[in-house]
Amino acid sequence: MRTCAICEKKPIVGKSIARRGLPKKTGGIGLKTTGITRRRFYLNIQKVKVRFPNGTVRRVNVCVKCLKTGSVKKAASPKLLVAASSKKPK
Repeated sequence: MRTCAICEKKPIVGKSIARRGLPKKTGGIGLKTTGITRRRFYLNIQKVKVRFPNGTVRRVNVCVKCLKTGSVKKAASPKLLVAASSKKPK
């Protein structure tokens, strides 16, 4: 399921409204609703390697809001660690 592992947010249910006609403010007779269908609003979930406080690294589904607020400590990729250690100081 598309759930954030940190804040446990889930998709929410809403509606999609189809309309036809020209709005009154642009000279039309107004918009008419031709259909209302139920839909789901999904979170922006990314699969990220996370370093937990006890030192373990796991790949976890995290929403982008948690990534932006800093609720998650991302683990450095092994490629970056190897590249950083191979550079010799002058």
